[in-house]
Amino acid sequence: MIIENHHDVTRDALAVMARTQNPRQREILASLVTHLHAFIRDVRLTEVEFREATALLNEIGKLTSDSHNEMVLMAGSLGVSSLVCLLNNGDGGNTETSQSLLGPFWRLNAPRVRNGGTIIRSDTPGDPLLVTARVVDQAGAPIAGAEVDVWHASPVGLYENQDPEQAEMNLRGKFTTDADGRFWFSTVKMVGYPIPTNGVVGRLLAAQDRHPYRPAHLHALIVKPGFKVLISQVYDPEDPHIDTDVQFGVTRALLGDYVRHDQPHPSDAGIATPWYALDYTYVMEPGETVLPRPPIK
Repeated sequence: MIIENHHDVTRDALAVMARTQNPRQREILASLVTHLHAFIRDVRLTEVEFREATALLNEIGKLTSDSHNEMVLMAGSLGVSSLVCLLNNGDGGNTETSQSLLGPFWRLNAPRVRNGGTIIRSDTPGDPLLVTARVVDQAGAPIAGAEVDVWHASPVGLYENQDPEQAEMNLRGKFTTDADGRFWFSTVKMVGYPIPTNGVVGRLLAAQDRHPYRPAHLHALIVKPGFKVLISQVYDPEDPHIDTDVQFGVTRALLGDYVRHDQPHPSDAGIATPWYALDYTYVMEPGETVLPRPPIK
């Protein structure tokens, strides 16, 4: 492996990658080296730029903590998270899918809530939101006994782990679908929010003159043996940033109908006006049931 020129570097690196025992790892590493070396040649990367790039990767690692994941944030801001999601769902990206981004704020062990209960655990001013949802398979048959994690940002645009004013696990809950595949609960209407910009991702957005906002959305993670874990976000089409999501996550299938009601609720006079209602159907695809690794604790 005496290197004569830059072409030899790629040739020899590929030869080493070919020794990888696992076939899938071998395929990935060989493609990585091929495309990474081609990228470096294409942009004619300088030594200074290379050192700056490695420093940025180191900084991303240092910024990641129990409550913040800068790498997930960067992957979303480059469109990588959305691309991987769409290529792996909906018939390889050819049909609509309920799958979406996991995002950096999902936590394990959300408290169990009975259907019809609330996920509000501390004083959270905002317009009431009543959610009714159904979980079905691709043929439209209901999926009973599915476990559904839901979570969302508060009306001030913060998840509870970001906000000392909110109680632990506020606006998070775990439900079980009934015989008709349904679950339902009450909460407050969420708003769009800016992603954290005090790190590498923030500097990227500033360099591109991009805003940092995500449109308002409701997260869900749905688990049922025999089905691929469904990770979803249902977006409010009235949000001012619905067409310019900083994380490239909005698809037509994920647009919800957050219906505003200015009249009192017909059966619960305690619900303030205006109140909103969301009715959404989640479609699960068959596959291996593998729970993702939580991005934060």
